Amino acid sequence: MSFPWAEHYTPKHPVMQWMDEKLPLPRLVYNAVGAGYPVPRNLNYFWNFGVLAGLALMIQIVTGVIMAMHYGANDLVAFATVEQTMRDVNSGWLMRYAHANGASFFFIVVYLHIFRGLFYGSYKAPREMVWLLGLVIFLLMMATAFMGYVLPWGQMSYWGAKVITGLFGAIPVVGEPIQTWLLGGFAPGNASLNRFFSLHFLLPFVIAGVIILHIWALHIPGSSNPTGVEVKGPQDTVPFHPYYTAKDGFGAGVFLILFSIMLFYAPNYLGHPDNYIEANPLSTPAHIVPEWYFWPFYAILRAFTVDFFFVPAKLLGVLAMFASILLLFFLPWLDNSPVRSGNYRPTFKKFFWILVADVLILGYCGGAPAEEPYVMISQVAAAYYFAHFLIVLPLIARFEKPLPLPGSITESVLNRYNIKGEEDALPGMGADPQPSTAG
Repeated sequence: MSFPWAEHYTPKHPVMQWMDEKLPLPRLVYNAVGAGYPVPRNLNYFWNFGVLAGLALMIQIVTGVIMAMHYGANDLVAFATVEQTMRDVNSGWLMRYAHANGASFFFIVVYLHIFRGLFYGSYKAPREMVWLLGLVIFLLMMATAFMGYVLPWGQMSYWGAKVITGLFGAIPVVGEPIQTWLLGGFAPGNASLNRFFSLHFLLPFVIAGVIILHIWALHIPGSSNPTGVEVKGPQDTVPFHPYYTAKDGFGAGVFLILFSIMLFYAPNYLGHPDNYIEANPLSTPAHIVPEWYFWPFYAILRAFTVDFFFVPAKLLGVLAMFASILLLFFLPWLDNSPVRSGNYRPTFKKFFWILVADVLILGYCGGAPAEEPYVMISQVAAAYYFAHFLIVLPLIARFEKPLPLPGSITESVLNRYNIKGEEDALPGMGADPQPSTAG
């Protein structure tokens, strides 16, 4: 989006003028993440997680390419090549741990990014396409992470592949042929490793491409903000650079510090010890679980234990698991409230935190054994998850009485800091806004 007051790129050096004429890449950067991109002045640190997700993806691509140089996609040597990379390749252990823990940090950042969007109504018009493309990125991440988890060819890798691809076997008529086609045989083996390795290497670059579309779609309406009120004029915005490049830089520093602590002091904390045992098709682990970031969906899958008429429980679980993600694609139309931000929706805010607790409970049950009371708890939590989006949100939108909205972004900033009548009190200020008692 180019506001009329956006700064224009005017190269002064002859080389940059020539570059701008032949290949205007500096102009593109300037208008996308530089001073030529005005953004709302009141963005908080929850808006850092989009940039952090991009940083996490770059870490995954760089470490993944280096790991691929030493990996053998063959069921006879895959486990040994990973161990050799850890022990014999210079800094191989660092690349392996950075890649494995980078996946976890990538999902942490993306989950926070998603829940920020849920709370502040970032999925509402005119940003529906931004939300939909973000969910496409999330689905691609899940597929990439699953295939990457298979590659070390440990016990959990092998049996995780067998269980997850077995979900497709629950589909009537075509399920078993699809499962055989995915694995390249009747069980995970050499063909599975080859195709999973190829796709695991390719999909991060597809994700990067969709991220470009995601950012492009964001720049058309402009960024949302904590008030949910649209930009009214130049007093509501500041240039992305230097204000938010500095803020994002600070966030990236905190992210890298936390990532380094995990990497150097607890590199195996989020992994499973069984994956340091080479895959053995004749020995089933006592408790098969996916990586932690799949646990909420795994809990929904296991919540169905009884057949419904002619529909097997396994098929119901598979449908519910996929529906729990696909449901989010319809969120812009399920929540009809004219108010975006949860800050001005008191009832919505309470149920939002109930949803957060519900997802955490699902995650805990997904990592627990498939026994009571975890199965019953996951059934209740899964029921509320669907009820929240299909019943609670539409009812809240109909009956909730939201708080008064500020007249503009600047007005909310002035009220927050108790600043009145000072045009230069904050960077980018324009005319003095009218005083208001809005919330």
